[in-house]
Amino acid sequence: MPAWRSPVPAPAKSLCAPAAYDIAALMEYGQLSLYSACERVVMEKLPALGGSGGLIAVDREGNVVLPFNSEGMYRAWCYAGDTPTIGIYRE
Repeated sequence: MPAWRSPVPAPAKSLCAPAAYDIAALMEYGQLSLYSACERVVMEKLPALGGSGGLIAVDREGNVVLPFNSEGMYRAWCYAGDTPTIGIYRE
């Protein structure tokens, strides 16, 4: 299996669902934007649990949010008609 298709380790999978729920709840009940909800989960809640990492989130309007609290995170996105954006480290 190519490295980019490697499965997510079990401990990381166990954090995906609660993180997604937290973001959805912060948006629905806390009236936070996608950006604010993702920033709170990745920059505050995840480190409080001793974790590091990031996520890629897209809302129903197609807005992309890619917060991470680690040194880098492989990521890429593209809006229709635009040049793709690719990143690893903070820019």
